[in-house]
Amino acid sequence: METDGRARWLLLRMLLGAVIVTVLSGGAVAAAGLLQFQRIADDFEEVGTEAPMKPGTITKAESGKPQTILLVGSDKRYGERGKDARSDTLMLLRLDPEANAVTVLSIPRDLAVEIPGHGLAKINDAYSLGGLDLTTRTIKQLLSTEREPFRVNHAVATTFGGFIEAVNHLRCVHIDVDRRYFHSNEGLPQTAHWSEIDLRAGYQPLCGDDALAYVRFRHLDNDIVRAARQQGFLRAAKDQLRHQGLLANLRPLVRIFAKATETDGDLQSTKGLMRIARLAVLSSGKPVRQIEFPGQIVAQSDEMPWLGSYVTAEPEQVRAAVREFMHPPAHRARNAARRIRRAEATRDRDTGVVDRLDEGKALARAAPWRDATRMPLVVPAKLTAAGSYPASEPEAPNPRRYVLEDEQGGRHAAYRLVVAEDVAAGQYYGVQGTTWKDPPILAGRHRTQRVGRRTYELYTDGGRLRMVAWRTPKAVYWVANTLSLDLSNAQMLAIADSATRVKTPKRR
Repeated sequence: METDGRARWLLLRMLLGAVIVTVLSGGAVAAAGLLQFQRIADDFEEVGTEAPMKPGTITKAESGKPQTILLVGSDKRYGERGKDARSDTLMLLRLDPEANAVTVLSIPRDLAVEIPGHGLAKINDAYSLGGLDLTTRTIKQLLSTEREPFRVNHAVATTFGGFIEAVNHLRCVHIDVDRRYFHSNEGLPQTAHWSEIDLRAGYQPLCGDDALAYVRFRHLDNDIVRAARQQGFLRAAKDQLRHQGLLANLRPLVRIFAKATETDGDLQSTKGLMRIARLAVLSSGKPVRQIEFPGQIVAQSDEMPWLGSYVTAEPEQVRAAVREFMHPPAHRARNAARRIRRAEATRDRDTGVVDRLDEGKALARAAPWRDATRMPLVVPAKLTAAGSYPASEPEAPNPRRYVLEDEQGGRHAAYRLVVAEDVAAGQYYGVQGTTWKDPPILAGRHRTQRVGRRTYELYTDGGRLRMVAWRTPKAVYWVANTLSLDLSNAQMLAIADSATRVKTPKRR
């Protein structure tokens, strides 16, 4: 059973991660100089909390040298003692001035590992057993080899409080919600209660409890998908910070986070934070690359029945992920461009897409609309072979036509067409359209390329297309991949290039 407490730390940690990643991957720090960070350091010294850490757990890096930062989100519930808390999420952030990217690696909370001094358990138990120190030592042991010990240079854990203030300061976070998320505890026994949620599909601002429910949702999917959703939330918050202007938000958010986090002692000092600031300048302008953790879900094991459902990973695959995290290949950007060119060349061949235009047109023409939501509507003529349209329901119409509010309260027409790729695994993709011409989601790093009959904005993650967008005089549209990027580049381009405008009834 989950409670609201669990996700509040999670959301706060995600927002903290968004601030850190934005600062370290954008040009704002270089432009503003180190004065802003001196003020931030003063704030941390004033209101921050130092976590007890054993000697040797944290490796202090020299100024200007690469650093690895551990971000921990606790599931501590309101009113519980600290020893009862577990780590809800674990994320590593790597800053290397010589690398071609800032890298991020999420570790599943249900990963089965050896916890030093305690034996085999899920990795999220480490925080309950020994706080930030034992969590850090467990991760170091997991990711180290005899030849290459894994070092953590800083560790940050979130504690309760400040999440509503942080979200409200950002005026909510615009999220590309891939499908309807719904769960009600009405009529269910207490043991079956989960966080209640009721979100419809579509790009939209999420505030307060809605944002909490979205990032914590794991009722009908798994730990891997949940991690992908959290990373998507981080990316959206980062893009929104860039869209709004980082400098206007940075110091207020940092004060919020400082009050609600504990860190290693070096991050409580002006000198330690200034080292991070200098590294941020050196990392300015680098893209952020998500490294996938190679986990597989095990429903239950006869050898370890006490673990219940857990995640496992092969040592060789873990080592490969660590190598990519520590040393992102310099040729990855070129490889991504080659993949897209190959996808363009093969988009009309056997890419695993099939003709489904008639079904899409029928859905579009049946969708109710009001004057405020009237806009040109396009549907894909092609879908993946496994793709299917979820049935339209009163509370979950497909497509959903709605009014989208921007950051200043302006109202724009919008719609979302949802396609189910793998319902059991929680994988959905879709088409979004809106008359809001500059939403934060399109402010992220991308390539512009002429493909077929349109000029597309191509957003990639690790060489895979996560979004393909295009513009018309009246609106912007995009095809969004599944949370785990299940669709190939060729499929994404084929679906986008097949998007066809549908004439809908004038009025009903």
